[in-house]
Amino acid sequence: MLSGALASAGVLAFIPSPEQGVWHLGPVPLRAYAFCILAGIALAVWLTDRRWRARGGLPGQIADIALWAVPFGIVGGRLYHVVSSPAAYFGEGGNPVAALYIWNGGLGIWGAVALGAVGAWFGCRAVGARFSAYADTLAPGLLLAQAVGRFGNWFNQELYGKPTTLPWALEIDPQHREPGYEDVETYHPTFLYEAIWNVGAAAVLVWAQRRFRLGHGRVFFSYVVLYTLGRVWIEALRIDPAEQVLGLRLNIWTCLVVGLAGIVAFVVSARRHPGIEDSVLVPGRDTAATADTADGSDTVTAPGATVDDTAGSAPPSSASSPSAGRDDSSRDVR
Repeated sequence: MLSGALASAGVLAFIPSPEQGVWHLGPVPLRAYAFCILAGIALAVWLTDRRWRARGGLPGQIADIALWAVPFGIVGGRLYHVVSSPAAYFGEGGNPVAALYIWNGGLGIWGAVALGAVGAWFGCRAVGARFSAYADTLAPGLLLAQAVGRFGNWFNQELYGKPTTLPWALEIDPQHREPGYEDVETYHPTFLYEAIWNVGAAAVLVWAQRRFRLGHGRVFFSYVVLYTLGRVWIEALRIDPAEQVLGLRLNIWTCLVVGLAGIVAFVVSARRHPGIEDSVLVPGRDTAATADTADGSDTVTAPGATVDDTAGSAPPSSASSPSAGRDDSSRDVR
């Protein structure tokens, strides 16, 4: 093959797959897929915490919310994967019990986001944080977590794309090739495509939030639109078994519907709640609140205090008083 000829000439002609994705520490298996997921979660929590505190949130709140959101998200992700690819579990020769083997891979992002949002809502209520502000703060970190998590697919040699001989093609071992492709060695590295797309989208979100002062869920809705835009063409490259609806993979239809919903939600939010929240905390629910200054920065103030405007800053924000101008509608991102 072309890749073999180029490789023999000393040119990197493909991306090699890892020789193994599981190591054993005595009887305990150490799975690369799990480590990639955990590393992505840790990165998202770290970045979100930095962004949260920069907006006036309190230290420790993001970790507390994650204790709710992460377990919900993992369960939701697994449920979506099983529903969208049921053949391996409930089809001919399938093993229903294997639906519980999450360590073998298989987390659907939309199930993870949907049920994770439910957990995050409970977490936000517990710590006195605005859900919309949390969702906006999380969005870039969520994309980076997905980017890191996709490398778990690389270790598992799964969810790759159609055959290709491009220089960056992914080499798949014979035991991991899909039926009908046993003699094909290299494929589109869809894990890498999605990882690169997600990192770029995360950078766009950070820039857009600063440039346009997006708030009230609009950063999160932008995440939905950007991610689905990339996922549609990446999903179209994949050859792993999946449910088909009108000739298209179920995930493609999901992306189209969810992406359209994200656009509608963005427009509605912009009309109903222009600008950005005065506070990332619910007034009266915690020990501090934030107020926006004229230059767009966030200043932490105690409830009942005012913002000094002697240097040309904005007048006192309603966020400085738990009872003044409370906007409960800004607590909801959906």
